[in-house]
Amino acid sequence: MHAPYPLKILAVVVTALQLLAWSPAQAADDHGHDHGDAPAAAAGPALPRFAAVSEEFELVGVVNGTQLTLYLDHADSNSPVKDATLELDIGGQKVPVESHAEGEFEATLAKPLQPGTIPVTATVTAGAVSDLLAGELDLHGDEHAEEAAATNWPRRAAWAGGGLVALAALALGLRRYAARRRNRTGAAA
Repeated sequence: MHAPYPLKILAVVVTALQLLAWSPAQAADDHGHDHGDAPAAAAGPALPRFAAVSEEFELVGVVNGTQLTLYLDHADSNSPVKDATLELDIGGQKVPVESHAEGEFEATLAKPLQPGTIPVTATVTAGAVSDLLAGELDLHGDEHAEEAAATNWPRRAAWAGGGLVALAALALGLRRYAARRRNRTGAAA
């Protein structure tokens, strides 16, 4: 005894969906090669950073829109600078800086920075030591988003192709079902 035709269609569709779900995972499987634990992937694009260094101090700044987080360390020991004051100039604009924690400062920019290479200078005063640090912030536009979109096209193409194959299989199955039903109805009449 044969299974009813709608069950056959359902079996074809389920099989097609299983193959579709299995294909990208199998493609990413490196064909059975095991190279140990994969490095942890970044959760998103890295925020723009700059560094300014002197013989006494190291300053790292992280830009997140108009928010700026600064980390000030001793150059020789990499330990946070205690009781320091910081004056910051980015692209010719003085930026007010507040101490947040030991060796950590925060600032808010008046407006987002424009893409390009932006000069950064900082005056650090820690006790009797005062130093001028200089660096550059190399800020790019949506270049990283374009790169991410460019590297995702094979995965998207595989999913789109698999979806088209599943739809074609479903359409073919429904067409055959309708033809058999017409033949049965015509034969019974």
